[in-house]
Amino acid sequence: MQLKDKYVLLTGASGGIGQAIALSLAKKGAKLLLVARHADRLKALIDTLPNPSEHQYLCADLTTPEGMTLLRNKSIEYLQHNNKFSVVINNAGTNQFRFLAQRDQASIQHEIELNLTTPILVTQSALTWLERPGIILNIGSTFGSIGYPGYSTYCASKAGLHRFSEAMDRELDGAGIRVLYLAPRATNTELNSQLVTQMNQTLGNRCDKPQVVANHVVKMLTKEISAKWIGWPEKLFARINQLLPNLVTNSIRKQQETIHRFIKQAEK
Repeated sequence: MQLKDKYVLLTGASGGIGQAIALSLAKKGAKLLLVARHADRLKALIDTLPNPSEHQYLCADLTTPEGMTLLRNKSIEYLQHNNKFSVVINNAGTNQFRFLAQRDQASIQHEIELNLTTPILVTQSALTWLERPGIILNIGSTFGSIGYPGYSTYCASKAGLHRFSEAMDRELDGAGIRVLYLAPRATNTELNSQLVTQMNQTLGNRCDKPQVVANHVVKMLTKEISAKWIGWPEKLFARINQLLPNLVTNSIRKQQETIHRFIKQAEK
């Protein structure tokens, strides 16, 4: 898909990855509707984009029925002005680095809601107003393919998002809508606390800049790549984990003492 003059809806736009994606798409000539909870950050972001008058924002909490209603109404408003969205990017997400035993029920429910239920509901809504041909791109994680200590519910939600994306791409085969899945590895954003950054450095885990993810987003949209994992050796581990999971288990077991030490620090 060529992105110039295409209307793109981007959730989680005010975060590090979201901002990088917005800038990359705007440079390609796309016209954006940026969605997040913080109006001040969305306004500031639009001011940094090329041709800021061509972009709009929507302040909404998509984990609530009210937020989903706002999104649907705004999308229909675009449709009524013959400005049909060609692309939806489900980028909003969250995680907590904790033992499951130390999590409270509300935090678990919110994580699953934002990472998995919300993109499912946004996709369902988009089927009624997305232009055809159109693309829905779901931003997942390498942890959706590799169960990792301290991120159990995050892994579960992103694994679910991967399978949802795969199922929908097959369900919509021939209907004019593609559903794609992109799995970044660790990325330097505010989602990762300083403690998590220190742990990744201690373990030798590589972290990408948000712009790396944004570059892959543009490539996936233009080439309509079904699924993609970012980073080496993470993409290799994701594949091995499906075929020979004990190899990955043994590798993570060697890191276990360090991982547990940092989790315990996070709980203080």
